[in-house]
Amino acid sequence: MNTYIGIDIGTSGTKLLLVSSDGAILSQSVREYGVSYPREGWSEQSPELWYDAVMTGLKKLLCGQDKSAVKGISFGGQMHGLVALDKQGAVIRPCILWNDGRTEKQTKYLNEEIGKENLTKYTGNIAFAGFTAPKILWLRENEPENYEKIVKIMLPKDYVAYRLTGNFCSDCSDASGTLLLDVKNRRWSREMCSVCGISETQLPELFESYEVIGTLKREIAEELGLSADIKIIAGAGDNAAAAVGTGVVGEGANVSLGTSGTLFVAGEKYTMDAANALHSFCHADGGWHQMGCILSAASCNAWWSDQILQTADYAKEQEDLESELGKNGVYFLPYLMGERSPHNDVNARGAFIGMRPNTTRKQMTLAVLEGVTFALRDCLEAAKGNGIKVKKTKLCGGGAKSLLWRQIVADILNMPVEIPETEQGPAYGGAILAMVGCGEFSSVRQAAEAIAKVKEQILPNMERAQAYEEKYKIYGQLYPALKGVFARME
Repeated sequence: MNTYIGIDIGTSGTKLLLVSSDGAILSQSVREYGVSYPREGWSEQSPELWYDAVMTGLKKLLCGQDKSAVKGISFGGQMHGLVALDKQGAVIRPCILWNDGRTEKQTKYLNEEIGKENLTKYTGNIAFAGFTAPKILWLRENEPENYEKIVKIMLPKDYVAYRLTGNFCSDCSDASGTLLLDVKNRRWSREMCSVCGISETQLPELFESYEVIGTLKREIAEELGLSADIKIIAGAGDNAAAAVGTGVVGEGANVSLGTSGTLFVAGEKYTMDAANALHSFCHADGGWHQMGCILSAASCNAWWSDQILQTADYAKEQEDLESELGKNGVYFLPYLMGERSPHNDVNARGAFIGMRPNTTRKQMTLAVLEGVTFALRDCLEAAKGNGIKVKKTKLCGGGAKSLLWRQIVADILNMPVEIPETEQGPAYGGAILAMVGCGEFSSVRQAAEAIAKVKEQILPNMERAQAYEEKYKIYGQLYPALKGVFARME
């Protein structure tokens, strides 16, 4: 049986899966690494960390496996990161990551001077601080010597593909998050290239996520003991890849509780959010999707447990909390890294509100889980405002391992939540895309229908859903009340 490798270039580590053509996971490997925070609100990473993690991870992944059965490799990857190479193909500076907030000035310039109306005409989206285009402008203004060296601009997963194949490529789903892509027409925007002072030749050749971009370099194939004929498939941005892995293709919805959180709504037709609260991006199946992204999701629970409570036993902290669902009087705003959807505010901060002398540790723990979910509900409401009807959703990501959190999502979103049989995130979606690229399936939809199965459905509790409806109304008043305060904080 043929096998395929899916690689997820994540923020905290790289995950690799070896998957058979029937969807069974034969082997997996995770290589962790760190993030650099050189200044308040900045977030950077060395691209060499990703490549080293992939090469080390591949050797571990393939140990004891039939290497001759491997036919293809593809990716999911953290989006928006600015990787800049010079004429020698060397990395000019550390990658500025998706959750970096340094581009407030450049984002404001794009939205106000170039104008939101023009941006949506050029790309289908407005500027958000995490997008790639504002980072290019920041580099031009603050590191002109590095800006002048740029010969190639790429995204994190594309850098790894470049190292493996020597080919300078990207896919439409990941490129959608650069603010350089004409999303509707799936091509680079000449207008945005002009705004950023770059040429199309500095940007990668575009492919669909399931298309072949090359084969392994011979020396790398020899180092890994693989055939040099193994196909490398373009892959997708992490959320699009995760959606493929959960079977959200064609139409459907997926909520991800990862480091960041997303509401991903797939569709076969291009639609644009008139309110500019959601992103309009290309999907990995050749269609499109709207997506709301909150910058801190499961990372809020990790911060609360690891840094504040100083415990790694997340499950114990969540014990005996189900009876408190819908009753909690404590609220949490999950804006630890600022916020993207729907507020687009790099100055937003995390906050607990509603504590009294008898407030407990348990209530604050529950407030964190509820606050993240309320923020995702904000994204759902924005989708509804665009006429999109979401009747149920898949749920994935590290936070989805919590049985309590699953129920909270069902109750606050007030819809059935489906748990995939195999929940391995973007790496699993990457493996499925590799299968399609190698001809194992004729389309992403056919592959997802054959492989991505649901193992469990969580239904909302109607009484709690009603209670949360009232609490969501209160939650919705908190950010507007504090927005001006956040702007004055250092």
